[in-house]
Amino acid sequence: MAATAPRQLALALEHTERLTREDFLAGPSNEAALSMIERWPDWPSRMMALAGPPGSGKSHLASIWAAQAGARFLSARALPETHLPAALATGALVVEDIVDGDLDERTLFHLLNLARQDGAWLLLTAPTPPTQWRIALADLASRLRAVPALTLAPPDDALLRAVIVKLFADRQLVVDEALVGYLVSRIERSVAAARAAVTWLDQEALRRKRPVNRALAAELLRDTGL
Repeated sequence: MAATAPRQLALALEHTERLTREDFLAGPSNEAALSMIERWPDWPSRMMALAGPPGSGKSHLASIWAAQAGARFLSARALPETHLPAALATGALVVEDIVDGDLDERTLFHLLNLARQDGAWLLLTAPTPPTQWRIALADLASRLRAVPALTLAPPDDALLRAVIVKLFADRQLVVDEALVGYLVSRIERSVAAARAAVTWLDQEALRRKRPVNRALAAELLRDTGL
């Protein structure tokens, strides 16, 4: 019987999702956004926005662009404490996770002005496009209306299947179509849900010393009442 010790060690390892272009899975839900990211610097504006639900691929696309443009990353929550000229030092910046209603408007307005003055590139990520944000500062609202937005939709069945297979492969697990089809028909239609399901199945398989397959998935879902 083949030794199982190396596989058991996986429980102690961090599974880092790779965010390169080669690891990005394209489909109808994201192909327009991917095409625009890959067109850089041939953009209609030096400021762009990526909008979509959690797990839709915004961070992955932002990482692809950052590798091309030499961009730094900045959380929207960190804007008030950030020295903005330093953040724009490379000439390109990703501002991630902008939350409508929880935004330092004056600091963002200052950042947009500074970027325009310096000829820098900006990529903003948020759940919704800038035109849908509730902005009290009139000048900022006007600037944001001019920012082109790339919207990511939930994945279709084919893309969700490919994502599930890749997430298992990242954990050195090869799974069959029965399991993939079972998960696609039962989980929420999002990459975040697929990631959570794969992590859960892998951890439970290791804990129970069981293979990762449809039978285990059905048992786990039955036990949790889902």
